[in-house]
Amino acid sequence: MKTIILGPPGTGKTTTLLDLVDEFLRSGVRPKEIGYFSFTRKAAKEAIDRAATRFNLDADKELIYFRTLHSLAFRLLGVNKEVMMGKSDYREFGEKFGIPIKYAEYSDEDGIFNADSPYLRIINNARVRGISLLEEYDKNLHTLDIERDTLILLDKELKKFKEQKKMKDFTDLIIEFTKKDLSPKFKVLFIDEAQDLSFIQWQMVKSMWNKSEKTYIAGDDDQAIFEWAGADISHFVSLKDQVDKVKTLNQSYRIPGGPIHELSQRIINNVQNRYEKQYKPREDKGVLKYYTDITQVDMSKGKWLVLATSHFFLEDVKDLCELQGWYYTHKGKNSIPLELLLAINNWEEWRKGGLLSFLEIKNIYSFLGPSVAPGFHQAKTLRSDEKYTIEDCKKSHGLIKVGMWYETFQKISTIEENYIRNMLAKGEQINKEPRIQLSTIHAAKGGERDNVLIISDLTKAATISNEKNPDETRRLFYVATTRVKNELHIVEPKNFERAFIL
Repeated sequence: MKTIILGPPGTGKTTTLLDLVDEFLRSGVRPKEIGYFSFTRKAAKEAIDRAATRFNLDADKELIYFRTLHSLAFRLLGVNKEVMMGKSDYREFGEKFGIPIKYAEYSDEDGIFNADSPYLRIINNARVRGISLLEEYDKNLHTLDIERDTLILLDKELKKFKEQKKMKDFTDLIIEFTKKDLSPKFKVLFIDEAQDLSFIQWQMVKSMWNKSEKTYIAGDDDQAIFEWAGADISHFVSLKDQVDKVKTLNQSYRIPGGPIHELSQRIINNVQNRYEKQYKPREDKGVLKYYTDITQVDMSKGKWLVLATSHFFLEDVKDLCELQGWYYTHKGKNSIPLELLLAINNWEEWRKGGLLSFLEIKNIYSFLGPSVAPGFHQAKTLRSDEKYTIEDCKKSHGLIKVGMWYETFQKISTIEENYIRNMLAKGEQINKEPRIQLSTIHAAKGGERDNVLIISDLTKAATISNEKNPDETRRLFYVATTRVKNELHIVEPKNFERAFIL
């Protein structure tokens, strides 16, 4: 028996799946007889953590089949990390064959391959889509300036390179798992985030459901935004004719009613190939605002998620945050390094008579510059098992100057100092997580915030791609507009007509 569960944004898809897991456990199915596989590590970890807590299970011993698909293939093929292609291996390949490769790697989060070399991207995309190299090449003629013969040669040489070094990549793992038919037999199989699966991952999933008594395929085709990386959306949509039941979760606990829900539905209803579905937003009405420039947006209060199609379009937002004294995070890094924030907080406590450890003082000393005597910056005269007052360090451990942190910390720039002082003056809580998160739309899928700001510009490549496949862009902005819980703010694009999508 196969069932599709469609989970529109905020409708509690993971909770629904875990409720089903609960039912099967109560009926006598053992944890090891349940397979629960997600496209991303984040989703798999959420399921593991929630299941372990909810059902009082040992995650490492009992939830061994709660993981990503590429993690399952890695485990059952008995592969070790040393044989997996990494950044240095791709750089070595590039140097050997005269193509510049600064970065090339598979993400541990979702198994997606990315590289600065269009040749490597086309080679991998052809494999994950299950099509010939030349078919993939023809699909990219409108955006890439690459040599056909060079592509064919590099494909052959990359295969030889991996064979000689006896190395594999994530794509190899999925293909080999399916070819060897390694799937365990499951009483129940759950496939989450199914809209993001590639052709070869669907082949792997089919080999798994052939050995399963019951299969639940969960996802939302409207949120399929990884087509550029090989996601086979059409396959997911076509499954409606191959399963026993299609169920749609119809109540969102995230999206407010009114203009925000109406906008998101207007966007997604223009997509041609999709499951038709209706779901209800929350009863309270959200706020929708438009701007012509980022400087018009006031993010001085509340938690914000700022979304753009490319990191490039977030640079102006970063500048605005630093000018206004707003604390933000981007690409996993806070706008002020954690070490500096710890040093400032510890310094102020120290000045008030507190005691600090060797490591805390060493961290402070790294920012003091001339405020510490030569030879003492590494705090080598301090004992690791003792704590010290600021007076102790003035007397015996090289500390020269004591004052406010911005008077004493001499190894930070004036710009950085002014930014921190501005944040403190604005009441930003720099000892907590930044309240403003900057992200691409792709990286934010699954996230949510009270306030969402969308920078709606498209890159030149995305504009060209949109002309060929507008549904991909529509899905992308649908995902962006459905991250919001209360207020949606949209900055009109400088290079694109807003009326098309937003």
